[in-house]
Amino acid sequence: MRSIMVLNSKGGSGKSTLSTNLASYYASQGNRVLLVDFDPQLSSLDWLAARSSGRKSITGVDASKGNYRAPRNVDYIIYDTPAAVHGNELNAYLRRAQSIIIPVLPSPIDMRAATPFIQKVLANGRVARKECRIALVANRCRENTNVYHQLDGYLKKVRKAPFISVLRETQNYNKAAERGLGIFELAPYLATRDRDQWEPIIKWLNSKRSMPANLR
Repeated sequence: MRSIMVLNSKGGSGKSTLSTNLASYYASQGNRVLLVDFDPQLSSLDWLAARSSGRKSITGVDASKGNYRAPRNVDYIIYDTPAAVHGNELNAYLRRAQSIIIPVLPSPIDMRAATPFIQKVLANGRVARKECRIALVANRCRENTNVYHQLDGYLKKVRKAPFISVLRETQNYNKAAERGLGIFELAPYLATRDRDQWEPIIKWLNSKRSMPANLR
């Protein structure tokens, strides 16, 4: 069973968008997917409620109160996490995942908040022992803006955490979310560029580089 978590202590960084798109991608590939929503806002489960029964099935679980049961016959678990995660709570989340994606927005506030958070994640024992792998994604970016270039430079300088892709600011994500879809489920003529931006993320997750050392 593969476990992937989208994590950032800063609210509004796009955790639910990445989580739901990952869930829909792996479901579209014929996998049995469990989407676990730890966020009290339950944005991922709201997305799932809008999903048509004609689409590939995804099982959703409300874990916002801390307890949940995962079915045994699952290929992928995607964890959507809340904001303001620190200390023991952060360590508890890190114990659940094999791979973690940290989305960061192109704003000075988000970059300042990301610095200590990423360092706390990297200092975690499981991460330090390579029992859990992390990667960084620049999210909701408008290319060729000054703040985009600042974020690009910032993420490239983070040691021990690969910067794997840039996702642009586009209404395609809102259009997909309204229907409980992912970017890979939109018509290719609408979302080819966005799919291309997701390819490095999927490639990393499907590679040994994203896997714990004992599973490689």
